Amino acid sequence: MAAPAKRIELHDADRAELERIVRSRKSERRLVERAQIVLEAGKGHSAKRIARHVGCSLNTAKKWRGRFECDGLQGLNDRPRPGKPLTHGPEVQARLVAKACTRPESTESGQRRERWTYRELGEEVGMSESQAHLILRRLDIKPHLMKQWVMSEFTDDFDERAAEVCGLYLDPPENALVVSIDEKTGVQAKRPTKPDRASRPAKPARREHEYKRNGTQNLFAALQVHSGEVAAMPADTRNRYDLIAFLDLIEQGIPKGRQVIAITDNLSTRTTQEVEEWLDDHPHWSFCFTPTHASWLNQVEIFFSILARRLLKHGAFDSEQDLAEQMLAFVEHYNLTAKPFNWTYTGKVLVA
Repeated sequence: MAAPAKRIELHDADRAELERIVRSRKSERRLVERAQIVLEAGKGHSAKRIARHVGCSLNTAKKWRGRFECDGLQGLNDRPRPGKPLTHGPEVQARLVAKACTRPESTESGQRRERWTYRELGEEVGMSESQAHLILRRLDIKPHLMKQWVMSEFTDDFDERAAEVCGLYLDPPENALVVSIDEKTGVQAKRPTKPDRASRPAKPARREHEYKRNGTQNLFAALQVHSGEVAAMPADTRNRYDLIAFLDLIEQGIPKGRQVIAITDNLSTRTTQEVEEWLDDHPHWSFCFTPTHASWLNQVEIFFSILARRLLKHGAFDSEQDLAEQMLAFVEHYNLTAKPFNWTYTGKVLVA
């Protein structure tokens, strides 16, 4: 009889972390493989069966099963590899760091350079590209990367503006109807050049990557915050006249005597003379503006996300009219089961 498979006892915390590594899209492929090996070993499977299931060699399955048994989760990380030691002193390394943390000079021809390569950094301080890469990696300095950030123009009173919006969501004035208004712009009416292929066992549905562009549409949408229902209007453009036409459409469904507070962004069309005249003619309407670069405060963006996932991402549309009709049909069907969103952000300052 074959010897029983070696079983590893997994604590709940270790199992949860291993499963998180396997699920995460940001995990390194090699770390995912090691986590899968350990999880299979925790089920009592043999190394041969683990290798077949994970798709690795038998020696690899035995190696990482043993590493975990000896060192736990830390054993799944790569150990320091032997190699030629660094030969550059602290002064040279300090010059390397200083160079890596500053913008490179322009070339002799006047071309501006935005970032260093490891080869250029090595040449600047007199070391190889690999040595420069290794030193900076150990210091967690990445001159080849750049992250973007954005800050609202209303930095000083951002919290007050956010609190005003959240207050309307959580505790609106009596007899007030709170609506969230925005536009989804540049929605493309695309259709693949060939028909889709339906899914089959072990094979997902397939779609031709080439497509034909059949125009674009904009979609104005207003979400009634406390009922979840949506009003929508497709349009070829999104100027002030389109906005006024949409406001007229919403106004048709407003019960008499109700105050309407529209939460919206700071797009220039909101403050044009024509729109202000429309607000003067409808004194029961008022706008509440979100801070700039804070679209996440506008609840209708959540609906746009649902629309994109359920219709637009995988939809195929023959024309602009077909796209407009499908978006309106989606809104009509959505309203049959619409519910308000469970808004949890209350205006407290987010921790960076």
